[in-house]
Amino acid sequence: MAAEPRPVAPAAAPIVREASRWVPVAWSDLPDWEGDAVAAAWPALLRGCERAPPAWSALCAQALLTEPGDDAATRAWLMRHLQPLRVEAPNGRAEGLITGYFEPLIEARRRPDAVFRVALHAPPADLASRRPYWTRRQLDTLPAARAALGGREIAWVADPLDALLLQIQGSGRLRITEPDGRVQTVRLAFAGHNDQPYGSVGRWLIEQGQMTADQASWPAIKAWAQRNPRRVDEMLWSNPRVVFFREEPLPDPGDGPRGAMGVPLTPGRSIAVDPKSVPYGTPVWIDTTEPLSATPLRRLVLAQDTGSAIVGAVRADYFWGWDGDAEAQAGRMKQPLRMWVLWPKERAD
Repeated sequence: MAAEPRPVAPAAAPIVREASRWVPVAWSDLPDWEGDAVAAAWPALLRGCERAPPAWSALCAQALLTEPGDDAATRAWLMRHLQPLRVEAPNGRAEGLITGYFEPLIEARRRPDAVFRVALHAPPADLASRRPYWTRRQLDTLPAARAALGGREIAWVADPLDALLLQIQGSGRLRITEPDGRVQTVRLAFAGHNDQPYGSVGRWLIEQGQMTADQASWPAIKAWAQRNPRRVDEMLWSNPRVVFFREEPLPDPGDGPRGAMGVPLTPGRSIAVDPKSVPYGTPVWIDTTEPLSATPLRRLVLAQDTGSAIVGAVRADYFWGWDGDAEAQAGRMKQPLRMWVLWPKERAD
């Protein structure tokens, strides 16, 4: 582990994938490669190895038996076994977009009352028999559609925008007050959707002339809803997609939700990607900025999730977690992005 890795000259030919191409580069091309605390990404890498894709099987077997220790040793291990490749669109464009997401924590009740009146639902029994399923508006207004949700309520929240937020994020935590007064925190995990297209309520507000693209953020959307309560349904119905959930226990509050790869996400070290561009489990070096401070955000992350809006070669969604300023950071993140994949060498040194 102490030996310095030998420099590797980048190969000439790029690797062509379905939605991207990867261009081999030198380690020195990664901005601030020496500056990240890469050892903090090691647990996320090992979690990805729990469901290692075929290209990673041999290297993951070594990683699971390795304790690299500090940042320098971890960096040396990565450089010994991996090679960096710049991610580009098929047309050669190397700049893209990174947004952010987080795991909300919402107050809820097991039974509805005068305040907690917005239901979160498990998948209806007939979900698979009707494609596409009822739209959001139909589920709110049509008796037949509303009847299909009867008995599928998991819990109730106070704000319809909190319900929408859970659906957009795909998962979340509920602090539920039970009928006997007990309070427990559980996780809602993604369990399906109504097969309708996703519509951005932020985009709808921009098209309605209610805010500009620069103003559109989750805090601004919530503020608009508070000022315009009679138009909230109209805004919500602009997004026909409805997400259904399943309730899961939360034995370890330090575990993130499971991403599309099937492993728990790690705050600040997991991203969602387009798997046609970057396979699940791949270490990725990102070069972007933090949304609240505009300070550089250059670090090692793992491709462990995806999302309906995460499409394209240089496109990522950064998982901020659930504590501190995660909501504020995620709600405002819409930054330029460059990214490099770290891929196993054909032959490990």
